Amino acid sequence: MFKKTVLTVSFLTVLAIFISSERLLNPTQSAVQYDSVQTILPLVSTVEATTSNLTKAPATIVAVKKSGNRSISAYDDMMRRAAAESGHDWRLLSAIAYHESRFNPEAVSKVGAFGLMQIMPRVAEQFNVPQEEAFEPEMNIRLASKLLNKISRSLKLSDSASEEDRLSLMLASYVGGIGHVRDAQRLAAKYSEDPENWEVVSRYLELKGQPEYYEDSVVRCGRFTGIKQTLAYVRNVKSHYDKYCEVATH
Repeated sequence: MFKKTVLTVSFLTVLAIFISSERLLNPTQSAVQYDSVQTILPLVSTVEATTSNLTKAPATIVAVKKSGNRSISAYDDMMRRAAAESGHDWRLLSAIAYHESRFNPEAVSKVGAFGLMQIMPRVAEQFNVPQEEAFEPEMNIRLASKLLNKISRSLKLSDSASEEDRLSLMLASYVGGIGHVRDAQRLAAKYSEDPENWEVVSRYLELKGQPEYYEDSVVRCGRFTGIKQTLAYVRNVKSHYDKYCEVATH
């Protein structure tokens, strides 16, 4: 009996060590579970631009399946309401929120941007919204929508501009500043190139890092040094937006 007990204990010990080793070699990710929940993993590698070093940990992103439909985050209804008010696709707003804060409404960046959409204090001031109120998720989203509309008007694009170029120029302005994008458009026009083409404008944004361009008389906002972050942001938000359009309906 004693030998049998010793053998049993030894076997269980070896089995426990084996299982632990397997878990170390093959780690799995845990997902939040309620109803039918599927974790949406990052779809592209992201580059934080104005929102690096957030003071709060990013929130979990989930897709909840309800009657054959999928949602993107816990803020979908707010995104839809803001989109209906501003005319933007709610899934685009969601893609911006993912890259700005990872859907974390308490996020605050080193430069002072805050909330889901990483609104700067001066944006809240422009729309006469107290910062405390602007921190609330729905107001934060609404302010971002209003800012996108203001950017769209400031870009002064013609009806012939493609939707792809419109979106890219708008996102570049959101993250890099409308003033710098407008400078790049003026430089493009000066050199007889298309100021409504994102490929052209992004090239002049990069050139705005050189004195012969940022000291040009048509440039009003000086040197631009955020070209890598801006290009990555535009590319990654658009990629997420495309994916969200595939998994979530209107």
